[in-house]
Amino acid sequence: MTARWIEEQRGHQVIYGDTDSVFIWLGDDWVSEDTAQYGAVLAQEVTEWLSKTLHEIYHVSSCLELQFESEFARFLMPTMRHSDKGSKKRYAGLKQKDDQSLIVYKGLETVRSDWTPLAKEFQALLFDRVFHDQPWRDVIKHYVERLPTGEMDHLLTYKRRLRRPLDAYQASNPPHVKAARKLQQYLAHQGLDTSLGRGDRIEYVVTLRGPEPAICRKSAIDYQHYLEKQLRPVADTLLPFLGERFDSLISQQTELF
Repeated sequence: MTARWIEEQRGHQVIYGDTDSVFIWLGDDWVSEDTAQYGAVLAQEVTEWLSKTLHEIYHVSSCLELQFESEFARFLMPTMRHSDKGSKKRYAGLKQKDDQSLIVYKGLETVRSDWTPLAKEFQALLFDRVFHDQPWRDVIKHYVERLPTGEMDHLLTYKRRLRRPLDAYQASNPPHVKAARKLQQYLAHQGLDTSLGRGDRIEYVVTLRGPEPAICRKSAIDYQHYLEKQLRPVADTLLPFLGERFDSLISQQTELF
């Protein structure tokens, strides 16, 4: 209802909305200096309209209050797979204040604990280049070329916590659990405490023989895994909006793998 009112009464396109937020596109010709004041006025108008509407239709007093939160000079919201609709609570936006800029990430790899430092660093640099209209193709080339050389091995460690005692994992056997069991064997061999339980953080690397604890890795790193599961998903978040494909950009580098 809020989105429809804004579009009908103010003529702005609502590009996304959920239970507690509405994202409004003001257009390329909008004067940025007016946004905070206009946003506050618009929020108050919607709040008053909601109060009146809820009273008339449902005979209840409204406890809803909208507030202006942020202005983004550049904004990207990845679409859901096989859809043109935005992914819920996943976006990146460029805020500018006092001649300084800050990229805010919500729900993307940069702020998620289950992604490697490689993916986070790659995404931060790639988005920074694109949002500031700087060359960005060399960023992709740089990471793809250097990944299999070993220069980025320090960025490949996954860090996941056990949600329950290790012995309780029976039906499922996710990568960090596999690594935890190998870690348990290593600790036993070292004569150390082998108890691993809920909340323990497992640091592991994906190798050609599967997940292995970072502290006692024996096998060669599976660089193809990191290309496909860390670099590619990050790039695919952004490239469709630029009219590019990851495979096309790295075609000359794939032979390195």
